[in-house]
Amino acid sequence: MPTCLHVWCVNVSDISNIGAQRARCTRHLRGHDGLPGDMYMENEKGPLLSRGNRERACWATLLTHAPFLPCLAVLVYTMKRCETQYPLVVMVTPTVDTNTRQVLQQMGCIVRDVDVWHIDRPHEIMATERFIHVWTKLRAFELYEYDRVIMIDSDMLMCQQMDELFELELPPDTIASGLACTCNPNAIPTYPPDWTPENCGYALRPHPPPRSVRKRSTHHLMNSGTVVLRPSMRHSEAIHGFMREHAERIAQYRFPDQDLLADMYREHWVVIPWYYNALKTLRRCHRDLWNDRHVRIIHYILE
Repeated sequence: MPTCLHVWCVNVSDISNIGAQRARCTRHLRGHDGLPGDMYMENEKGPLLSRGNRERACWATLLTHAPFLPCLAVLVYTMKRCETQYPLVVMVTPTVDTNTRQVLQQMGCIVRDVDVWHIDRPHEIMATERFIHVWTKLRAFELYEYDRVIMIDSDMLMCQQMDELFELELPPDTIASGLACTCNPNAIPTYPPDWTPENCGYALRPHPPPRSVRKRSTHHLMNSGTVVLRPSMRHSEAIHGFMREHAERIAQYRFPDQDLLADMYREHWVVIPWYYNALKTLRRCHRDLWNDRHVRIIHYILE
């Protein structure tokens, strides 16, 4: 018998308690035997994401291992609740099994096979060892059938529709994303030494801060939880070329994909408001900036 995932337990209207709700939903998903086996998403209205007539734009995320499926299921459900009009493309690596792929399709996702983007470098350099997989997120630049892609992480929860980002004015050869929060509230020793509250770009005003006030190197760092981009072979080849030409610098990245994007697009980067990638730590690190009513999507960084 297939297992039914009752993800209706998430109440997106209650931001203050949404972390606990997400955790309950994730525990519910993980509590079923056979994850990610013969499960399906209960949805009497059909596919979770409407494809409509918008075939040239999509959301995109990465799935490398089946245990991350519960988080992705919560993201998909909240995207449905927010009535996004764009499909979600889930890039899957060969490590994702057939059952998990079937679950993704039953949830209304478009499954796209991608090769692992592996960079041979010491794990201990990175902020956390699991970041070894995040290079493959950059395969979003290879979704050539789309004119615009919004790359999002799977550990996110959508609270309000944010389809307007697909209409964001984006100059040629430019990407858009939010700032990195460098406050390091958990004092993680593997984070760079200049990741301190006084160096954080989120402390700058006005927000988003214009280039003229971003004076410190940390003000030019981005968080890649939400990235608006235009896929193209030229951009993809440029990324590969940059990695070949700057191998020594690449080897020192603590946050691989977003450090690379910050280097490559430093002069071609549109900073989007915090609420399009509402890092959960912002609520305590930048209380003057955070407003529950403005949050479009929460990003569950750290633990």
